[in-house]
Amino acid sequence: MHNTVRYGLGAALAMSVSATALFADTVKIAFIDPLSGPFAATGTNGLNQFQFAAETLVNDKGGVLDGDTFEVLGFDNKISPKESLIQLQVAIDQGVRYVVQGNSSGVANALTDAIDKHNRRNPDSQVLFLNYSAVDPALTNEKCNFWHFRFDGHADMKMDALTDVIAQDDSIKKVYVIGQDYSFGKAVGSAAQSMLAEKRPDIEIVGNELHPIGKVKDFTPYARKIQASEADAVITGNWGADMYGLGKSILDNGFEGPIYTYYAAADGMTAAFGEAGKDSIRLISEGAQNPPPTPQAAEYIEAFKAKYPDGNVSQSRITNTIEMLAKAIEEAGTATDVQKVAAALEGMEHETMWGGTVYMRPEDHQAIQNMHVFVHTNDDITYDYDNSGYGMLTESTIENAGADTPTTCDMKRPS
Repeated sequence: MHNTVRYGLGAALAMSVSATALFADTVKIAFIDPLSGPFAATGTNGLNQFQFAAETLVNDKGGVLDGDTFEVLGFDNKISPKESLIQLQVAIDQGVRYVVQGNSSGVANALTDAIDKHNRRNPDSQVLFLNYSAVDPALTNEKCNFWHFRFDGHADMKMDALTDVIAQDDSIKKVYVIGQDYSFGKAVGSAAQSMLAEKRPDIEIVGNELHPIGKVKDFTPYARKIQASEADAVITGNWGADMYGLGKSILDNGFEGPIYTYYAAADGMTAAFGEAGKDSIRLISEGAQNPPPTPQAAEYIEAFKAKYPDGNVSQSRITNTIEMLAKAIEEAGTATDVQKVAAALEGMEHETMWGGTVYMRPEDHQAIQNMHVFVHTNDDITYDYDNSGYGMLTESTIENAGADTPTTCDMKRPS
């Protein structure tokens, strides 16, 4: 009799587990970024970070909605807006309802327009755009839309923090600004010029130029112009191969002042800069690692490195994106009705493992969070990049950076 009852309970439990698995679904997330060409290293490491975050922060904890799991699918856009739109349609045809992208604001501008149009025309297959790193201010200002959320600080927010630091350094009298010739590079140059004029009118902008994105093979002529200008500091928004090429040329040509950047770390750059970049390369970003902000962050970095020994946890906003999406789906009670998920994301406050809170500002879908200025060094480094012994050490922290930055967004919400 007892054996029968025990068997019955076991069978019922097995049936329950099977039923849960049967009705569980997969939440597909399309990663649309470069996986080939000059920016492949940046894109590949980003894809690895997204897939690891989805697996460890969501799937390994039981998923969402009683068992639904996240699956991050890579789509190579070759850093082309046109190719990105092709890949977007391929992803939608595969049942994707969430898109993540971050490399190139030119791509982000194309995607946000296309997704807005698609959602108005196809209410049964709407898509949410989770922008983790494209920082053209226009995306949450005049080009804002309900379906776009940015998890990184935009270019003006970051420049505001950088120029605060520069303004406090009396030794800086001349600044050279250089960047990639597209919307983001132009935004960086414009913000640097206007903010320095306001905070330190005595500083002379001795150069403000743009170069073709992803096409310059030798940055020596640019580096020589910077040296000849007698600049005390350089500001650049370059990323990927363009950041490495420019930064190395500047250092190789004898520049000894600070080089203020947005993306000069990891993906091979930290190892390449090595000793030459020590105390010179600086970076504005979120997500401090040295010193580690929390035990959870330390554990996460070590687990990622165990799986990807040659990789880097270089974009902590990726974990924020995944965790906040999971929370929004749970709150909305659905993963398929992305309008409800978007409504849940608006105004969300998320305690991040990297220290502090991420607040998704409802009026423009712009994340507000702590920002830090880091310096490239091998001193006091717990977690390095590229297995080089060098990493980014926190020099200063700006809490809730950009919280007072106004927005021109006039959000049109669906009825």
